[in-house]
Amino acid sequence: MVLALATVCFGKDIRTVVLTTLPEMHCANCEKKIKENIRFEKGVKSIKTDLKTKTVIIEYDAAKTNVQDIIKGFKKIKYEASEVKKDKENKQK
Repeated sequence: MVLALATVCFGKDIRTVVLTTLPEMHCANCEKKIKENIRFEKGVKSIKTDLKTKTVIIEYDAAKTNVQDIIKGFKKIKYEASEVKKDKENKQK
């Protein structure tokens, strides 16, 4: 029984996406609005925001959602979100 439960828990496809928003996230109220609303999107496991880089880092269950659906969730709260590509992340460091 324990082995079966472990297989189910570790078998999930948890992925991470880094997003930027328009309008840009620039204050604590922006962070709060994003966190309080996007957490209800199906499959979202965690949300971290970074005001310095103006990014939102979301961990999600790929079996339940995808990046396009998460971006649609931002539209519901009047934000345009776009994925930060790996090349852009490396240039910012």
